[in-house]
Amino acid sequence: MDYKQLVKKAKEARELAYAPYLKFRVGAALLTKSGKVYTGCNIQNIAFSPTICAERTAIFKAVSEGEKEFEAIAIISDLETTVYPCGVCRQVMAEFFEPDTTLICADREGEFLVYKFSEVMPFAFTELN
Repeated sequence: MDYKQLVKKAKEARELAYAPYLKFRVGAALLTKSGKVYTGCNIQNIAFSPTICAERTAIFKAVSEGEKEFEAIAIISDLETTVYPCGVCRQVMAEFFEPDTTLICADREGEFLVYKFSEVMPFAFTELN
């Protein structure tokens, strides 16, 4: 699957976002090493802390179905500028992603930049000492 297709799937997932409070919709599409794609959208809650980001939704869906090896994730929002994963999502990614897992970060039109996970989380908390 090419990056444009993965961004398209993330864009479709964004349309399912539940964002009545901040009006900030985000979609994600996660490609596993087995070739499956798991999508996710953000789901807000009025209390805010129970809110879940699109990236974590996609990752948790995949892990809950036995997938733990990932190739790439595409992220898109309603912003005119490129969107990047929040700190909490980056820490969840650190749990499951290899340093060379691809992150595709897009603006609302689908124009994207490509990074390796290690570039967006160079000092990930990954082990207990």
